[in-house]
Amino acid sequence: MEKIWLKSYPAGVPAEIDVSAYRSVSQLLEDSFRKNRERRAFLCMGQAITYGELDAMSKKLAAWFQAKGLKPGARVALMMPNVLQYPVAIAAVLRAGYIVVNVNPLYTPRELEHQLKDSGAEAIVLLENFATTLQAVLKNTAIKHVVVAAMGDLMGLKGMVVNFVVRRVKKMVPEWSLPGHVRFNDALAQGERETLQPVAQNPDDVAFLQYTGGTTGVAKGATLLHRNVIANVLQSEVWLDPARKKRPDIDQFVCVVALPLYHIFALTVCGLLTIRTGGLGVLIPNPRDIAGTIKELKGIPINTFPAVNTLYNALLNHPDFASLDFSKLIAANGGGMAVQESVAKRWYETTGAPIIEGYGLSETSPCVTCNPVTATEYTGTIGLPFPSTEISIRDDDNNEVPLGGAGEICIRGPQVMAGYWNRPDETAKVMTPDGFFKSGDVGVMDERGYVKIVDRKKDMILVSGFNVYPNEIEDVVAKLPGVFEVAAVGVKDRNSGEAVKLFIVKKDQSLTEADVIAFCKDRLTGYKRPRSIEFRSDLPKSNVGKILRRELRDGKV
Repeated sequence: MEKIWLKSYPAGVPAEIDVSAYRSVSQLLEDSFRKNRERRAFLCMGQAITYGELDAMSKKLAAWFQAKGLKPGARVALMMPNVLQYPVAIAAVLRAGYIVVNVNPLYTPRELEHQLKDSGAEAIVLLENFATTLQAVLKNTAIKHVVVAAMGDLMGLKGMVVNFVVRRVKKMVPEWSLPGHVRFNDALAQGERETLQPVAQNPDDVAFLQYTGGTTGVAKGATLLHRNVIANVLQSEVWLDPARKKRPDIDQFVCVVALPLYHIFALTVCGLLTIRTGGLGVLIPNPRDIAGTIKELKGIPINTFPAVNTLYNALLNHPDFASLDFSKLIAANGGGMAVQESVAKRWYETTGAPIIEGYGLSETSPCVTCNPVTATEYTGTIGLPFPSTEISIRDDDNNEVPLGGAGEICIRGPQVMAGYWNRPDETAKVMTPDGFFKSGDVGVMDERGYVKIVDRKKDMILVSGFNVYPNEIEDVVAKLPGVFEVAAVGVKDRNSGEAVKLFIVKKDQSLTEADVIAFCKDRLTGYKRPRSIEFRSDLPKSNVGKILRRELRDGKV
């Protein structure tokens, strides 16, 4: 297809980006550390670290890892919310020549064990609040080195107060025991006595394993190379440039990092893009605490605010939201899930800046399309393909459909992953012979090049921007002795976009909804748990016996 979308690009946005600008993400980071030494890089709970401090601390932690004998290419898991230690740890792992495995800190032991075993992670950095989860599965993994961080580690004297409140007052740290672990600050102190050995990194080396669900019911690692992530950071930068250039009065751009950094959207658009542009990232450890989030942001001139629809909606509905300073807001990047028109309109009326809706996946580092940052109206689309990105709308036989026709959104560009970690069979299912990634989403493209999602080809459920795969839920629930058959589907939810609903045929008639909920609570992280359960005498099936989820979802049976 001819790149018809280029004619819709805002002035100044190039058709292509130069992906050879950096050899590695580490080089991108070090370039920014050198240029912005005195500037604040990240701010959390009122405490900031500068680019110079981020450079020094990540170098110490990187040297500590190397001194432990980890070989280049080793996988290191990071299991933390948005705290100052997170960007330090990401930079350290990459600079030491290792691969970052981002882990949701709210995972249950079952979910954590799968990810650690599948990735072959040999080390982990985690916040002490979640140490009990690791304790439950550590012996079943290849983890040899455990670094435990506390909330207040990098906050000086204030950190002692923070740790006291977190541990003793709020009781947010369950008792744990991890023999041989090292405290985060001790690892930094020990690393200071070591010398970081330079590592030759290439664009085709793996930088991140970003786990996403799959057709097999288990999470798979999207293998993101250094060049994939660099490309997406640079694509995001040039896309945002027209809005930035309108505000020459802003010396340092401030980005709200409310989305968790373990999520690919936040990692690239909030974390790495902020570092690349010498910005200040305001870390929000718990964005579910809306009052606390607003308190953290008071008095801060916010310039960019990437988030998902549920967060925008919750903020708009809080009485203190109007007290925030949006006089210098240039863009709010909406992603992860569909942005609702009512939310987009209220946001624009309240802040004076639009929610710029985009689209992406873990497999594409993540950004693929986005509405122009010059837009002021809600378009109901996911926007235009990024520079250096091609979108092809195809039918089931891999043929491109006529313009305006519905088909699977297929993506080719420098941000597309190398494949799924150690799963060539799964990779083959999603890549076309001519190098396009099959997204599983059904969309249409109009004559201006704007893309709109009309359906989902796969049965994935999208809860507040997180992918939930029915197979995984069903595999878990099927282990409950009283369950004969189970199907998981997504149903519309006012707060989270979609929520998980279970249809269950009982084996044991005494099985209750409460039994199922309790069983899921121990084995599935919060957003994957069912919000409603319907017991049935049977489930609709195809002629080969496959449960027809779509019929259940559409209420046809």
